[in-house]
Amino acid sequence: MTPADRRAPRQAEAERNDRALLQAAKEVLAVDGAHASVAAIAKRAKVGIGTLYRRYRTKDDLFLHLLSVTLDQYLEAAEAGLALDDPWEGLAHYVRAVIGFGPGSLAPIAGTLTLTAEINEKSEHGDRAVAALIERAHDAGVLRADATAMDVELLIEQLSKSPLLDQLAQQGRTELMPAAQNARDRLTAIALDGLRAGSSPPLPGEPPGYELFSARWERD
Repeated sequence: MTPADRRAPRQAEAERNDRALLQAAKEVLAVDGAHASVAAIAKRAKVGIGTLYRRYRTKDDLFLHLLSVTLDQYLEAAEAGLALDDPWEGLAHYVRAVIGFGPGSLAPIAGTLTLTAEINEKSEHGDRAVAALIERAHDAGVLRADATAMDVELLIEQLSKSPLLDQLAQQGRTELMPAAQNARDRLTAIALDGLRAGSSPPLPGEPPGYELFSARWERD
């Protein structure tokens, strides 16, 4: 057996552990917010605390990596939407995909991390892709004229957090999870229908500014 052959199982295990840690971090963040502990994350991932610290020196390192991976997923979803010929289906794909990444958004850690230049660049790249989705849908007349990219992003943030799914997961009620997921899918469909161009009354107030989304990530 070559050294590479011996390393392969260890590398595969490390990758599985890392996926488990990132998923656990999202799940614990959805419930505990920024106060999520590394002990709770390791326990949820079913790995030892030493395994976590071998991969991430600090909790901030873990959250920064989670943020980076999540931004990659958002960009991939936006680009997949842009690849669809139908402007409405492209936008709807992005909304459904990002909500489906769940659980919850990463808003709880906003303002707690020092963002890297790489993460800021990824965020800007994703923003441009989403803006292109919105512009294309507006140009095709399928997205209500008064809906902005920020409306869509904030709507996704609201729907990504499901108290019902979180509560059932904490209770271990796995038999109810498919029904709860279906319920969220129905709410997503209702929200998407509200974004369609049509005879709906105008949205109230002024369009939300980007600062509602971005200012939270500025660390004091």
